[in-house]
Amino acid sequence: MDRRIFLSDTNKKVGGVCGGIGEYFGIDPTIVRIIWFLSIFLEGIGLLAYFIAWIVIPRRRSCKYDNW
Repeated sequence: MDRRIFLSDTNKKVGGVCGGIGEYFGIDPTIVRIIWFLSIFLEGIGLLAYFIAWIVIPRRRSCKYDNW
């Protein structure tokens, strides 16, 4: 089975990055958000990494006519 990471459409606050990572790894996105928030202040690279992930991680293609 080919698992891919996508931006979350349902569990997002800003761009859906943390929600998508949480869905991919099967953990609560709040934990991912806390870690990402801490990385912004502790390492300083977290904000840049978030915007890069927002650009690089694709959105899930959802169409109500996918079964056709």
